[in-house]
Amino acid sequence: MGRIVYDMSVSLDGCVASPEGSLDWVAVDVETHSLFNDEARAMSAFLLGRRTYELLQAFWPTADAEPGAEEVILHFAQIWREKPKYVFSRTLESVDSTATLMRDVRRDDIERLKADGDLSVGGPGLARALIDLGLVDELLMYVNPVVLGGGTRYLPPVANPLTLELRDSRALSSGVVRLVYTFPH
Repeated sequence: MGRIVYDMSVSLDGCVASPEGSLDWVAVDVETHSLFNDEARAMSAFLLGRRTYELLQAFWPTADAEPGAEEVILHFAQIWREKPKYVFSRTLESVDSTATLMRDVRRDDIERLKADGDLSVGGPGLARALIDLGLVDELLMYVNPVVLGGGTRYLPPVANPLTLELRDSRALSSGVVRLVYTFPH
């Protein structure tokens, strides 16, 4: 059985997007992006909330067509196009051909997907729903040295306190700290 990993960049004050929804504060250099690529490549599929899917889908399908695109960009664009994506939304009418639209977060659906390998979760609302179901195995945080003063929270409020175990930490040359926490199951 695979793992479910919630991975996102986060500010020091716990936000994944600015109040305006921007991600221009994320420090992504070649080292950091190479880690993103390695982690994404190891996943069997991406589980995405609507906003995260729309944001990523607006750039990655053609990112490698940009003149002078760095090698890490070329690699992630290929990973993005090739990996299956499961998009959880009640408002989207359609998704691209590499994605499957899911209307509800149901334990049996997620466990079936998890049986095929590791899954990456993108989006705080979706992560919260999966955490509430006890399905998330790891939190992977790329903590950026910036304070946004508000915006979309990494984790919306949870019903009960979560006790996690630090599995790994690594300071990157960009000033970002990569943290991996596991849920004791």
